Amino acid sequence: MPLVARGCPRAVGWVVAALCASVAQASTPLAPFGVADDAGVPVPPWIVEALPGQRLAVTAFRVVQLDGRLALRIEANASYGNLVHRLKRAPATGWLSWQWRIDELNRAVDLRSKQADDTSAKVCVMFDMAIDRVPFIERQILRLARSRTGIELPAATVCYVWDAALAAGTRIDNAYSRRVRYLILRSGSAPTHQWMSERRDVAADFLSLFGDESAAEVPSIQAIAIGGDADNTGGKSLAFVADLRFVP
Repeated sequence: MPLVARGCPRAVGWVVAALCASVAQASTPLAPFGVADDAGVPVPPWIVEALPGQRLAVTAFRVVQLDGRLALRIEANASYGNLVHRLKRAPATGWLSWQWRIDELNRAVDLRSKQADDTSAKVCVMFDMAIDRVPFIERQILRLARSRTGIELPAATVCYVWDAALAAGTRIDNAYSRRVRYLILRSGSAPTHQWMSERRDVAADFLSLFGDESAAEVPSIQAIAIGGDADNTGGKSLAFVADLRFVP
């Protein structure tokens, strides 16, 4: 089954990657990524996304068997690309859990710099935050980006990151846009080739990162995403994600 490519401008920083999972409960809005085409690429509703007119390689996403489980293999090699699962404004009151491992960490990454704004692995949640919550200048940029791409780009995205240098617990804005904010869960000191488990209160994390703009309410979820990229550093990384669940 062919995959549909979509995307939006990297320059304004709203392209985020999306994520996938091996097992999803019937009550969760996330579809399992165990179904793939002949090449092992996940099929819709998981969509591989790239930048418009992208000439560099697209990050490779494949469903594989690893350690007795289905896992998403994410290989970035001077590449950019995402895997996105759109949702129908799912309530954000729930727990997002998954397992991930890093087999090759891109140590040239520096999320504080546009020139090195890459990730070896990230899991992102895009929120349907009202645009009037966005500060004025950023609001105009967001409107312009939506108009040019024809895509309802999220006004708020939380990305959980496995980073090479920043300490676990670090909160940092995306170097291109404050519409994307990172929460570092694992750092370069974490062991490689070993599964790590995560369980996050999505609403609490939204408030911790975007409470300055929307403290009164937690908006619904537009999409959940996973990705890895190495287009700015020209480096390479290899990661796996498994057992993604969103439990209300």
